[in-house]
Amino acid sequence: MNSFELYFRIGIQHILDIQGYDHILFVLALCALYIPRDWRKIVILVTAFTIGHSLTLALATFKVIQVRTDIIEFLIPVTIAITAFLTILKPKPSTGKNIQLNYVLALFFGLIHGLGFSNYLRELLGKEAIIWKPLLAFNIGLEVGQLVIVAIFLTVTGILVGIAGVNRRDWTLVIASSVFGIALTLMLGTKFW
Repeated sequence: MNSFELYFRIGIQHILDIQGYDHILFVLALCALYIPRDWRKIVILVTAFTIGHSLTLALATFKVIQVRTDIIEFLIPVTIAITAFLTILKPKPSTGKNIQLNYVLALFFGLIHGLGFSNYLRELLGKEAIIWKPLLAFNIGLEVGQLVIVAIFLTVTGILVGIAGVNRRDWTLVIASSVFGIALTLMLGTKFW
């Protein structure tokens, strides 16, 4: 296995790891408003998140920025809770500025999430002579992992809302409320307090 493939797999595993389910929760919070026909909007949202995540991950890996781990471990569930809470307040997608706000928040919150994995990745990359290729591979794997979560979510949503007749608004509120509750629990469980 070459270096690119190795870090690509690590990126996918980072997102799909059930032990580190904070990323899965964040992607679900982003997706909660949407149904399968909105797939383009979701792809843009998760890509905005990946861009933010990749930027701070790179900056932290190159030791340009450093933030205390306990602060980041607290801020990650805060970003999840805010995203879910905004969906609870407005459980129906809208056009115009609100969608643009979602993209900005996904990008900004991606910046915070990128710092959460930087120490571990920096240790892995410390052995590499050229860092940018493994970093790129990791981030592509990250995006692919997120798209897997999106595909699963949209499939389940399509079945429940499109075929089984579950009310779209109710489905959105169930997902967003569940994610919000879990995020609050994660916030309270951090060492930040």
